Amino acid sequence: MLERFKDLTTAHVADACVRVGVPVRTVSLTAVNGGRVAGRVLPAQHVGSVDVFLEAFESAEPGDVLVVDNGGRRDEACVGDMAALEAQAAGVAGIVIWGLHRDTVDITAIGLPVFSLGALPTGPLRLDPQPADALSTATIGDWTVTRDDVVFADEDGVIFVPADRVDELLTLAESIRDTEHRQADEIRAGRSLRQQVRFAEFLTARAADPTLTFRQHLRAVKGAIEE
Repeated sequence: MLERFKDLTTAHVADACVRVGVPVRTVSLTAVNGGRVAGRVLPAQHVGSVDVFLEAFESAEPGDVLVVDNGGRRDEACVGDMAALEAQAAGVAGIVIWGLHRDTVDITAIGLPVFSLGALPTGPLRLDPQPADALSTATIGDWTVTRDDVVFADEDGVIFVPADRVDELLTLAESIRDTEHRQADEIRAGRSLRQQVRFAEFLTARAADPTLTFRQHLRAVKGAIEE
């Protein structure tokens, strides 16, 4: 999965979701060390202690991505270098955190891709009861994800997709990428994007039918650039 994703972006995957009507479940997170990930979701709800991560690693499979639900808190970091190093040793491909991380220098040196809302020196100063579903679901932004989901992450952020739609979505994302690359090459060669997508024709058609959208026109001329 990561091999196929290496020449794609989360934007391509998001556009593929739009094209086939799959909910676009994205969040804006920052890549701590410039890496990218693609793998099955390994959920963990953080309640103040690292033990939930250790327990998650007990059932991890190679290539899984630890998805940490810390409620988007900005008053504590919930993942540090030890958690990252242990995740790497467990075969986990990366960590996505709905919350903050710390030990940035050490995490960067470890090399495991980590995505978070930012960094903070302070670790958790609390210990709350662990929910019964702490290792089966994680809420990230507006989205609740499970082991039935796959996560893709890069410099643009994070997107979750159903595991049973991955092949379909990646194939469509590759098609969108190829279309965009061809369009970019033609712009560089002197043929404007307006020419490529027959924009003048769109303006004429819209004048006759005000309900016509640019997206409908793009689909008709097979020049989709915004989805």
